[in-house]
Amino acid sequence: MSAPFVLLGLLTAGPRHGYDLKHAYDRTLPRAKPLGFGQVYATLGRLERDGLVTQSSQDRDGGPDRTAYTLTNDGYVRLTEWLGAVEEPAPHVASALLAKVVVALLAAGPEQALAYLAAQRKAHVARLRELTRTKAEPGATVGDVIAADYAIAHLDADLTWLAATIERVAQQPPGEPS
Repeated sequence: MSAPFVLLGLLTAGPRHGYDLKHAYDRTLPRAKPLGFGQVYATLGRLERDGLVTQSSQDRDGGPDRTAYTLTNDGYVRLTEWLGAVEEPAPHVASALLAKVVVALLAAGPEQALAYLAAQRKAHVARLRELTRTKAEPGATVGDVIAADYAIAHLDADLTWLAATIERVAQQPPGEPS
């Protein structure tokens, strides 16, 4: 996910302080990898440097100085371009899950790989159940539900791959190189 564009998108609602942006991010994308306050402020600094946001006001309000940021016209144009661009499918497989299975086959053999695959399948099923419950919670927002749907689709794909891989590894003749 591109944090700069998410922050630009949040600024379309009007000026916000970094603190407010962090909390808006957490509310809007509750299942996404969290953004730290330092990442928010560093990103705002880069967006300001690039002319995509500008400081609109500062207030103290009984605490530290808070700078509000506003989306510039250039920022809005860049956000619109980003929203209109299709995300290319990843050209390479980059998965710790795949790497662990391959290394388990190479280093420890089929039995260790099957044990890992079974444990991973169990963890995926537990997470799938958790996400399914999340969708049914009374206070679930549309954002919660679509984030859960996205994660469930990826877990389903992983579970399909895990089942196929368990079958392939289990059918591997003894002594055949992995």
